[in-house]
Amino acid sequence: MNTPKVNKDYDLICVGGGIMSATLALMAKILKPDLNILILEKLGKVAQESSAAWNNAGTGHSALCELNYTPENEDGTIDISKAISICNQFEISKQFWSYLVHTGHITDPHSFIHKVPHHSWVTGEANANYLEKRFNAMKEHFMFQHIEFTKDKDVMKKWFPLIMHNRKDDEAMAASRIERGTEVNYGELTKKLFHILETDYDTPVHCNEEVLDIDPDKDVEWSVKVKNTQIGNVQHLDAQHVFIGAGGGSLLLLEKVEIDEKDGYGGFPVSGQWLVCKNEAVIKQHHAKVYSKAGIGDPPMSVPHLDTRYIDGKRELLFGPFAGFSPKFLKEGSNLDLLKSINFKNIPSMLGGFWHNLPLTKYLIEQVAMSFDDRMDDLRKFVKDAKNEDWKVVVAGQRVQIIKRDEYEGGRLQFGTEVVSSKDGSITCLLGASPGASTAVKIMLDVLEKAFPEIINSEQGTKLLKEMVPTWNTEVDKTTFKNQLKHSEQALRL
Repeated sequence: MNTPKVNKDYDLICVGGGIMSATLALMAKILKPDLNILILEKLGKVAQESSAAWNNAGTGHSALCELNYTPENEDGTIDISKAISICNQFEISKQFWSYLVHTGHITDPHSFIHKVPHHSWVTGEANANYLEKRFNAMKEHFMFQHIEFTKDKDVMKKWFPLIMHNRKDDEAMAASRIERGTEVNYGELTKKLFHILETDYDTPVHCNEEVLDIDPDKDVEWSVKVKNTQIGNVQHLDAQHVFIGAGGGSLLLLEKVEIDEKDGYGGFPVSGQWLVCKNEAVIKQHHAKVYSKAGIGDPPMSVPHLDTRYIDGKRELLFGPFAGFSPKFLKEGSNLDLLKSINFKNIPSMLGGFWHNLPLTKYLIEQVAMSFDDRMDDLRKFVKDAKNEDWKVVVAGQRVQIIKRDEYEGGRLQFGTEVVSSKDGSITCLLGASPGASTAVKIMLDVLEKAFPEIINSEQGTKLLKEMVPTWNTEVDKTTFKNQLKHSEQALRL
């Protein structure tokens, strides 16, 4: 058998044309412009799967309003540690985007980010008491010191009038608000980052290129087998480093890589749908992101929210998400994806994850069985006078929730994102979903530390990183946070 011809050597190949690959490649090129980097995307365009605007929640996931990030402990106290971590990570993303504005790489930040206040809103006495305790806990931390809280319906009418239509005086409810919230279109941002890479850093993005396999190579670190989906030719590319950032497709590719660290990981696909408003008069009545609580026993992904969005230059109004089930790991994936992902080394994880998450299975079955009228009834908990003819269903993206090996349970479902890497950092893979895109800069900084420690720890690298992300690798205090927040708001015109 003939050895396939190697076409070119690369310092880094990024698999997947989404926000993660774009962020990693651009930061790497800024730090070391002579790095030879290639991005490979299976579809005909970048940002078509998880990064696309219709395929993600788009809140900015800054932990200002998402109640699943602030759980109530058994003793009644509120744990805000995850909210602090995610808030800090989102601010790190804003710092990098601000750097790109200051360097002239991005000229119109409003093409991807807008100021939209973030709210939490709950009904019922017990939930109102929880929200007040959350407010009292959060206002003591400098990241959330400007949070507002009310049980006054007149105040809520000013914050989100659409939700307050036809409310009864005796309805128990409460709300909180943080004015500085943002709305981010990650699809537009991803396209901008790739445009910068191609035009300013001579870094190609090859679309219609499907990565079939990644094998160790005796001369370099990795040989990447790539098939052109249009003409069918196969080539092998050499790479010192590989990053797998293919969204839901990452797990299937990771399982082909010969590293021990991959063992035990599984994944469970979850699809989504939105109700999208078609009536401009209704859309104009709501300029806010309003998150409520998930139902008792429902998973964090089920948190209902009514969101102002900016998509394709137009203000939109979305409600959801509604979960569904598909065995595909990507919207453009295969119905065999879930089956292909199961192997002898992750069967215990998959069985354990299933057994210990029966409520999730029940929730998905109920969601799949919902009719359009059922979804509208859920919306009417937010918008009491919502009319069927004003709304339509739009299919959102596919997510693959991580199932990770667990010593006691066999396997457990893990919400969030996780970087899996070889011991030497030459290959890294991002698994998981939310908060994902909003924390892309922090996650990719972690990848850079694993893959290119010699670059980021060099004198020049450290200097540049401090310019790109001033709070990188530092404990953030009140003064620093306030100054950087002001800097980002000015740069991004928020």
